[in-house]
Amino acid sequence: MTVQTELAVVPAQETALAVYSAPNGLEPWLQKVRAEVDAFNQCLPDLTTVKGRKQYASMAYKIAQTKTALDDMGKKVSAEQKEIPKKIDAERKRVWDTLELWQKEVRKPLDDWQKAEDARVDKHNDGIQQIKDMALFDATPQAVTVAQVIADLEAIAIDDSWQEFLSEAAQAKDQALNKLRALLAERTQYEAEQAELARLRAEAEAQAQRDREAEIARAAAEHARVEAEQRAQAERDAAIKREADAKAEAERRELELILAAEQAERAAAQASREKIEAEQRAAQQKIDDELRLKQQIEQAEANRIAAEQRAEQERLDAVRRQEEAVERARQAEVARQQAAADEERRQAEAREADRAHKGAIYKAAKEAFMQHGMNEECARLAVKLVASGLIPAISIKY
Repeated sequence: MTVQTELAVVPAQETALAVYSAPNGLEPWLQKVRAEVDAFNQCLPDLTTVKGRKQYASMAYKIAQTKTALDDMGKKVSAEQKEIPKKIDAERKRVWDTLELWQKEVRKPLDDWQKAEDARVDKHNDGIQQIKDMALFDATPQAVTVAQVIADLEAIAIDDSWQEFLSEAAQAKDQALNKLRALLAERTQYEAEQAELARLRAEAEAQAQRDREAEIARAAAEHARVEAEQRAQAERDAAIKREADAKAEAERRELELILAAEQAERAAAQASREKIEAEQRAAQQKIDDELRLKQQIEQAEANRIAAEQRAEQERLDAVRRQEEAVERARQAEVARQQAAADEERRQAEAREADRAHKGAIYKAAKEAFMQHGMNEECARLAVKLVASGLIPAISIKY
């Protein structure tokens, strides 16, 4: 009695020992499996469909079932026939390795397709993550930086190359752009407010500088006035002392000699002249001090006016820079929208031309197969397999 598997019949229990003990005893069973594999390879399923991929997996599973059934039978014979385990084990290993190789051979197109599919999906997922990451910053950016990122993100094309990820990529791009545009508006407003604060600080500093300079001028004028009064008082005191000394000297000399009286008179006249000169010098010194005070006040006023002019110029420069930044952003947005429209139109035209070109080539190839005896369905499948790159050493030239 034999046991039926998916691809082959395992040896009967009564003949199993002879089969497993003989060199290459299982070769007939292996050839049956090989015949099934060859028949499968003659008309490979379509890997682009779920049904086709399931057929690959099913064929590999059938080989695995046969591999397991034959190996289990060998294990049973080996257990029962302890005297010949080495022969049985060697045959088990040969059969196992052979079927393992054939299993991999059958499954390889499916594994290769799955590997390529995983790489394609990972590529799209990485691209979507990169779009999302463009809206993230390690630190708070400047408005011009955000505007540049928006331009870079808008330059990323969302077209048929994203395949089934097109909707997700478009959604990620829209969300990132919305976030970036909100951030741009926020940073533009913040930087404008900072510019206004800088202008106000400059005006406050200019006013403080004007106040300091006015105080310095007032203090200088007061100091000059005090010094002038002190010098005048000193001159008056000196003149009074000299006059008193001269008078005392004259009186003393008058007691001594009449001639000394004349000398005293001359001395008094000299003292009077010196007093007048001292008073004149004091008056001139006061005039000079008042002139210097006036000059200092005028210089302080000139410094105040210059500070106000500098603050106003800085404010105008800040306003101009902000207006220029807004204009550049507007022009960049207009250019981006125009470029996006041109690129979308160009890609649509290119896709339509490529679709028409490939359709004509597909049709010509299919008709050529049909002219050499294929029916229309087989001819269509053959062209599809060649175009998909599943047939080695054969390709379609566009």
